[in-house]
Amino acid sequence: MPTGKLEWGRIFGKLSPYTIQKGFRYLKHYGPKEFWVRLHERFEPEEVPYGPWYESYRPDIEELEKQKKRKWKYQPKISVVVPAYQTPEKYLRQMIDSLLDQTYGNWELCIIDASPKDASMEYTLMEYSEKDGRIKWKKLEKNKGIAGNTNEALALAAGDYVGLLDHDDLLAPNALYEVANALEKDPAIDVIYTDEDKVRGDELEHFQPHFKPDFNPDLLRSNNYICHFFVVRKDLIEKTGGFRREYEGAQDYDFIFRCTEQAEKIFHIPEILYHWRTHESSTADNPESKLYAFEAGRRAIEANLERKGLKGIVTQTKDYGFYRVKYPVEGQPMVSIIIPNKDAKEDLEKCMNSVLGRTAYGNYEILIVENNSVTKEIFGYYQELAENPKIRLLRWKKEFNYSAINNFAASKARGEYLLFLNNDTEVITPDWMEEMLGFCQRKDTGIVGAKLYYGNDTIQHGGTVIGIGGIAGHMFVDMPRERSGYMHKASIIQDLSAVTAACMMIKKSVFDRVQGFEEALGVAFNDVDLCLRVGQLGYLVVYDPYVELYHYESKSRGAEDSKEKVRRFQTEIEFMRCRWEKLLKEGDPYYNKNLSLTKWNYSLRPLE
Repeated sequence: MPTGKLEWGRIFGKLSPYTIQKGFRYLKHYGPKEFWVRLHERFEPEEVPYGPWYESYRPDIEELEKQKKRKWKYQPKISVVVPAYQTPEKYLRQMIDSLLDQTYGNWELCIIDASPKDASMEYTLMEYSEKDGRIKWKKLEKNKGIAGNTNEALALAAGDYVGLLDHDDLLAPNALYEVANALEKDPAIDVIYTDEDKVRGDELEHFQPHFKPDFNPDLLRSNNYICHFFVVRKDLIEKTGGFRREYEGAQDYDFIFRCTEQAEKIFHIPEILYHWRTHESSTADNPESKLYAFEAGRRAIEANLERKGLKGIVTQTKDYGFYRVKYPVEGQPMVSIIIPNKDAKEDLEKCMNSVLGRTAYGNYEILIVENNSVTKEIFGYYQELAENPKIRLLRWKKEFNYSAINNFAASKARGEYLLFLNNDTEVITPDWMEEMLGFCQRKDTGIVGAKLYYGNDTIQHGGTVIGIGGIAGHMFVDMPRERSGYMHKASIIQDLSAVTAACMMIKKSVFDRVQGFEEALGVAFNDVDLCLRVGQLGYLVVYDPYVELYHYESKSRGAEDSKEKVRRFQTEIEFMRCRWEKLLKEGDPYYNKNLSLTKWNYSLRPLE
C-alpha cells in the first residue's frame, strides 16, 4: 500500500454519519487492533492520486470519435443483460445512457424489470426503448431474485456474446469497443473480463481502482477478482447453464467459475472499463448488507473444487468476500529439505531448531550442503546434527554457485518433493510443510512459495513480479507484517509468475523435467528463472501467505562490493534480459500494465 502520514483532521472532517456508522460496524467485526491497521491502509494518501490519473487516462473526445468511425472486419453483437429491481430513476437513466454513449454500435441492452409496482421504472424503460430499438425490456409479475431475473434477461439476448451489467453501474464509453477489438484480433476468445473502479456521489467521483492480473485460478478461489465487466460467448452460457438460485448473492461468482472452467480461451483487458457505483445499500460500499452472499461465495468455491476433482476446505477470512482454501495432504510423501551452508553456525542453528522443533509433518529429510566452511564451530555443530537420522550432510567443494549446489543436492534427494530453504530462515507456522504439500500435490501446480518477514516483522517477500526493478522484485517489501496490502494481495493465496527459493517447494519430477536451476545464474535470479521455466510447461506457481517464516537475509555470500561480483551480477542481468526478453517486454501476466515497476506496493504507474 502507498505510504505517508495520515491527516486525521482532514479525514474525520469529511466523514458522513453513514461512514461513521460503517466504521463502528467494522470496529466490531475486526476488533480494535485489526480495525486500526485497516484504517491506516484505507486512508493513507495515494502516491499517485487516482482521480487526476483517471481523468488523464480516460480516452478524450477525439479518441472516442475516432473509435466510432472504425470499420470492422468482425463485428459481433454484444448483449448487455441487466436485472433491474427498484432502481432509482436517476441511476437507471445513467446506466442506460452509458450504453447509448458506447463507441461500438453492435450491441443490445436486455433489461428485466422485476419491480411490477414501480411505474417510474416502467415509464423510463418504455421511453428509452421507443428511442432506440437496441433496448429490449420485459416486465415480470414478481421479483425472482437476482439469479432468476438475470436468467430472464439472458432469455432476451440474441447476441454472439453476453456482458453482465448491474442496474445501477456504468460502462466506460469505450468498454464494448475494447471488447470488440479483442474479439476481432482473436475470435476464438470465450471469456473476457476487464479492470474496474468505483464511483460515488452526484459528480461520479472515481476511486478504488481494481487493476487485475490475467486469469488466475487460485486468486479466483480467494476472491471474485474478475467481477466486472464480464463478457462470455453466448453458446458457452447455453452449455454451462445460466444463473443458479441456490447461490443467490454470489450467483455471479458461481457463474464465473462455471464459465471459466469450460472456456478454452480467457482474455483480460487491462483497462478501466466498468464503474461500480457505491451508495449506502450497495454491496460495494456496505458488505454487511449481504452477509449471506459471502456464505454463498464459499459454497461456490466448494462447487468449483468438486467439479475440478480437488479436495479442499474453504473458509471465510475476516475480510468480507475473501476466502482461504486449505488442501489436505494425501498420504505421507517424503519431502527433501535442501539447505546450503557456509560457516553461519548461528543462522543455521536457528533455522534447524525451528524446522526440527516446529514442523508438524513427519516424513522429511534434511540435506545440508556444506560449501567450504572454515570455522571449528560449524563443524562441531555438524557433528551434533549428524546424530539425527533425518539429517544428511553433503559436501560441495567447488566455489559458491547457488544453482549448482542445489542441483547437486537434488540429485541426492530421496523425496518426491524438494523444499529449498535458506540457512537464514526460521519457521513460524507449524503446518508450513503440510500447507505447501497440499498445493504441490495438485496436478496443476509445480511450485509453492511462502510469505517471508524480516526480523523486525516487516515483509521481505510477498511474491515476485517480473519487471519490478528491471528484471524481477519482491512485493510488499518493508510493509508491516499485520497489513494485507493492495486488494489484500499480501495475505491471500494466488498464482504468480515467480516466488523466492528462500523457501520454495517443487515436485521432484518437475524439477528434473526442467533440468533444475540454471547454473549460468550462480547467485541472482535463478529462482525466478526456474519458476518461469516451470510456468512454460503449464504448471502454476502458487504464493501461499499461510506459510510464514522469518528470513534474516543471507550473510554468507556478502555484498556486491567487488569488481568481480558486480561484473557477475551484470552478466546475470543480461542473461535474464536475453532469455526472457519477450516476457519483460510484454509484462508480467500476473501483474498489470497500469501498476508501477519501480514500487513494490501495487501503486499506480504515472502516466507519461
